[in-house]
Amino acid sequence: MQTKAGDPGAFAHFDLSRVDSPAFVVDAAKLRANLQVLADVRDAAGIKVLAALKAFSMHSVAPIIGEYLDGVCTSGLWEARLASEFYDGEISTYCAAYKPEDLEEVIRLSDHVIFNSPQQIERAALILEAARAAGQDFEVGLRINPQVPTGEVPRYDPSSPGSRLGFPLDQLTEEHMALVDGIHFHNLCEQDFEPLRQTWDRVFDAIEPSFGQLKWINMGGGHHITRADYQREELVEFLRDAKEDSEVEIYLEPGEAVALDAGILVGTVLDSHWNGMPVAITDVSATCHMPDVIEAPYRPAMLGELAEEDQAPVRLGGPSCLAGDVIGDYRLPVPAEPGQRFAFLDQAHYSMVKTNTFNGVPLPSIWLWDSATDALEQVKSFGYEDFRNRLS
Repeated sequence: MQTKAGDPGAFAHFDLSRVDSPAFVVDAAKLRANLQVLADVRDAAGIKVLAALKAFSMHSVAPIIGEYLDGVCTSGLWEARLASEFYDGEISTYCAAYKPEDLEEVIRLSDHVIFNSPQQIERAALILEAARAAGQDFEVGLRINPQVPTGEVPRYDPSSPGSRLGFPLDQLTEEHMALVDGIHFHNLCEQDFEPLRQTWDRVFDAIEPSFGQLKWINMGGGHHITRADYQREELVEFLRDAKEDSEVEIYLEPGEAVALDAGILVGTVLDSHWNGMPVAITDVSATCHMPDVIEAPYRPAMLGELAEEDQAPVRLGGPSCLAGDVIGDYRLPVPAEPGQRFAFLDQAHYSMVKTNTFNGVPLPSIWLWDSATDALEQVKSFGYEDFRNRLS
């Protein structure tokens, strides 16, 4: 999988020695710039935009997100709790399956509660009725599977054959539609406008008979709206038409687009040797700090990486015992020697939320930098206790 981001922006001038290692550094100015783009699209199209916490849940910047967007979308009880505690605006919650003991609180916290199948809605009927009788104000949605594969990598494509995500569109009936206030579909991953149009063409035909009944349609995330080459004018025109045709509120819930190119992961070379090629061990672990490198897989861009003719590649790997804890082969802008600093680009989203402490590898600290003012603060650091206390 080829990353479509990696613009160094203001990080090209950031002194990596200003933070500890490993460390995530998020640029508040870039974050605001991304949010302004999303807000401009929202205002021009007359829709609502939610930030997806599954991709970027650095809640210390929740006040910044609240200045621009309409709320957040969450993926279950704990993210809904986080949203209610730190974020402003609406809360839309979707989970592939809710535990009955969690659902009552999810309903209490959420404006939209989105289910993965009509059968789940029917099983939850008594809980939903009790919540409404208690005066709770919420709306019920159904995630549908458009059955329109558009993704580059099947494991990231919700429309892949046999997908567990969303109710198959070809099984949807009028009886199912009568159960819900809104329809949700999320069919994209780091994609531009055309796959959204393809998806909507399929969805439109299936749900058009219910337009008079529905209150909203949530077109999900995966929209790389803040990428420089995204077709934003076409998107705005499309969203206006979709809203006019359906006569409902339209939602988008971008995740990566909120924090695209807004963060780096700083690391340090710990050791190096030769094994048919230069090899370096770093305090950044693909397994623990950037698991998408292995899962996707993909090659994250490096800050200041040299051209092919200027440097032989060095294989970078983490400190864990996993043989496959390899980040990739890079032409470092610094010597591959112990103590040298480097950074990977576009690491604010997904990497931060997916970190783990396998092998007791320390978690990166989290820093907030404002490239407009050069203000820098450590928001969070992690110690041995964080590793110990999550184990029995």
